[in-house]
Formats: sequence, structure tokens, C-alpha cells
Amino acid sequence: MSGNNNQQLNVLVSGGGTGGHIFPALSIANEVRRRHPEAKILFVGAEGRMEMEKVPAAGYNIIGLPVSGFDRKHLLRNVTVLARLLKSMRLARKILKDFKPDIAIGVGGYASGPMLKEAQKQGIPTLLQEQNSYAGVTNKLLAAKADSICVAYEGMERFFPKEKIVLTGNPVRRNLLDCGATPEQARQAMGVDPNKQTILIIGGSLGARTINNAIMAGLGKIGEAYGVQVIWQTGKIYDQQCREALVASGVKNVVQMPFISNMDMAYRAADLVVSRAGASSISELQLLGKAAILVPSPNVAEDHQTKNAQALVSRDAAIMVTDADAADNLVDTMLDAVVNTDMLIRLGQNVEKMALRDAAEHIVNEVERIIDQTKS
Repeated sequence: MSGNNNQQLNVLVSGGGTGGHIFPALSIANEVRRRHPEAKILFVGAEGRMEMEKVPAAGYNIIGLPVSGFDRKHLLRNVTVLARLLKSMRLARKILKDFKPDIAIGVGGYASGPMLKEAQKQGIPTLLQEQNSYAGVTNKLLAAKADSICVAYEGMERFFPKEKIVLTGNPVRRNLLDCGATPEQARQAMGVDPNKQTILIIGGSLGARTINNAIMAGLGKIGEAYGVQVIWQTGKIYDQQCREALVASGVKNVVQMPFISNMDMAYRAADLVVSRAGASSISELQLLGKAAILVPSPNVAEDHQTKNAQALVSRDAAIMVTDADAADNLVDTMLDAVVNTDMLIRLGQNVEKMALRDAAEHIVNEVERIIDQTKS
């Protein structure tokens, strides 16, 4: 930001719902704070969602809106949804009046809809960050009046006005990229054998039922796989069930945990990653150059995870097993893949070619450009 650095900078960040929306939002906020230590940063999330806990833990203030998603199955329930939406719009107006942001940034998720809509009505500049290869409904609705739309995939002019699109990539947690450990050290830190081929299974912050069921059913096969071991993150909800299945199986080459806090070590330990195809997971795999088997979640808007996965598969940068096929094929596919070193190297190199680096920096460059333009 040129010239007038002495003025107070107020930045509003809105959205959330999943780690895939929250981690990029925090990365953007951290970059703003790094450049402008005096800036005021306010988050607006949805009451009762994950951001209400993760954002304060990262040292930022957050206000929750009583907003929720439309119920496509039970249309009558949408009366409450509409009432909540109207209340959220009123609250959004009050937040804008009190906080007076120089810019509002939307990262997708329920809260960003009413919040950015109100900001646009009041002529406050807005920037959208779209993580997926298939644009979300909220961002599509906000696109026409947005000042800039930061995307992670090429070809997004199908959804957004071409002149507003900036290809920045998705910001990922910085500590993942700064891991200094060797694979052997990382395996030791994760409590597994430093010298075995290692598969890391992650179901996202909440766990993935299909992946967990496939692994439970295939524990016998995994136990017989000589020279291979598995780090299995099941999510809290499935923790007990998966732990009991593992104990009952007597299999020794699997380490199971509900949640992995040191993801930098987990990734470094892995020769192959089995994961859902959420945007932030894919960005992490790209930046780290990790061979992966993607099992897209079918329970997401517009089936965007399948489209995210296909963007990699079409470039020979990942293997995809559909959710429907996971029960029959996932364990065999991963056990075959992890010992095929040539294929792992090829997938890792191809996925790394797709990486867009320094995304948070590029997005904050856009933020500064928009604020400068407004002030001049």
C-alpha cells in the first residue's frame, strides 16, 4: 500500500464451515498482519460452526451470524432458514457500521453470503477467494459485484467474469511447508517404523466414513502387506469404532488416531496419501509433491470434490477411487500403489507441477491494490 501507511487498516474476513475454508482465511489474515501489524482484522462466521473455535484459537476476533444452509430435502424447514438469513443481514449491516472495513474478503461458506452481500450494497470493496475447481453457489452469487476473485484453478471464467479473475492458488498452513525433518525422522515422530513404506490416510478434520469402513474391512489384507505400514487418521466421530476394529484384528502395522496435530510430520512420513478431495487437501498435496489416492466425498455441493480430483487425474497427478467403489477397491489400490516406486515418483512430480506457490502473498497483493484504488 503506497504512501499513506499511517492510516488504520480495517479488514473483514467472512466464511468458514470446514477447515478447507478456515485455513485459507487464517493464512490471508496472517499475511495482512505480517505486512500491517497495526491492522484491525475481524472475522465473521456462522454460529455453531468450526470457525467459532478455530479463529479465536489463532488469535483473531470473530462474530457469529445465525445463518444456516438451505434444506433441499425438507422445504418447510427453510422458513427458519429464511428468518435466520434476514436476522443475519441485519447483523451484517450493524457489523459494517461499527467496524467500517476498508475491504471485505469472502472465503466461501454460509456466513460469507449475507456479509459480503451487505458490504457490496454499501459500496465496500469485496474480494472473493474460491478454493475449488467448481465454484460454490455463494461466490457465484457475489461475483458480479466483487472487485476481484482469487482462484486456484484455470478455466474459472465458466463461473466468473473473466476480467475479475486472478489465479493465486489456495493458501495453505505455513508450517506444512517449513518441515525440516527427513522421512525417517518424521516416521519416528509419528510412532511408526522409520524404514517401511508408509501410507497416510486422512479423512479431513471430521473424518470420512467410507474411507474408514474400507480400511476396517481391509485390515486383514493390510496386516499381510510385508514392508508396508499405515498411519490412519479417523476423525473423532469414528475413533472408538476404528480403534476397536484395529485391536480386534490384531494387525500391528497400522497406527490409528482421531486427529493429527503435527500434519507437517505426517505428510513428510508418507510415501502415499489417501485423502478426500477437498480444495485445501489438494493444494497441500500439490505444494508438497505427494502421490495420492483421492476418494471424493459425494456429500458436498455440486459434487465439487469429484471435479477437483478429476483436474489432477487428467494430468496423471493422482489416482481416484470413487466413494461407491472404495469398499471393494481402495485397500487393494493403495497396497499396489505404495510399492510401485516409479509410479509414486511420477505422480509426485506431476502434482507438484500444478502447485501455485505463495498464494496468501498474491491474495494480499490484490487486497492492497483494491484498497489503494478505492482510496486514490
